[in-house]
Amino acid sequence: MSETTLTPQRILEAAEEVLRRYGPAKATVVDVARALDVSHGSVYRHFPSKAALREAVVERWLHRVSAPLEACVDASGPAPRRLRQWFDQLRSLKRAKALDDPEVFAAYSALGAESRAVIVRHIDTLLAQLGRIIAEGMARGELAAGDPAVAARALLDATTRFHKPAHAAEWGEPGNEAAFEALWALLMRGLGAG
Repeated sequence: MSETTLTPQRILEAAEEVLRRYGPAKATVVDVARALDVSHGSVYRHFPSKAALREAVVERWLHRVSAPLEACVDASGPAPRRLRQWFDQLRSLKRAKALDDPEVFAAYSALGAESRAVIVRHIDTLLAQLGRIIAEGMARGELAAGDPAVAARALLDATTRFHKPAHAAEWGEPGNEAAFEALWALLMRGLGAG
């Protein structure tokens, strides 16, 4: 590859492939550069450190989760239904990543543990999405009045077991869906959803 056509996007694509092949413990910037047929200095021109490259990879991966959720935020219809669609979509996206490519899921989970600032930004994005749905529901009287940000945090925290990667091993257990349904009914009653 010509170094003049090297872009951050191409580097991130190569880094994802290198992580898939070698795992986070063994993947290096030199491996990424080799996959692109450029010098490792060329990679460093776009990403100042290995940590910066790894964070960008994690951010890109998490964006693939948060971006599709915007459709639920922007959808029309009652807020309780949109909240359920949002959580169903979140759970589906996370489960697909965990089940379809468990090695990559494990690699990204490990990288995520190193990238706390990226994870915090991702959670802030999720909370903002939930907050918008909840605020609209409160404004239309579909949900009890209150602080949308507090309600968003409570919903995300309460459902952690069903979408946080640390709990992925539990997602296929018998009774997991029934547990989610019971929790969801309780949460909707708490929000005053009729």
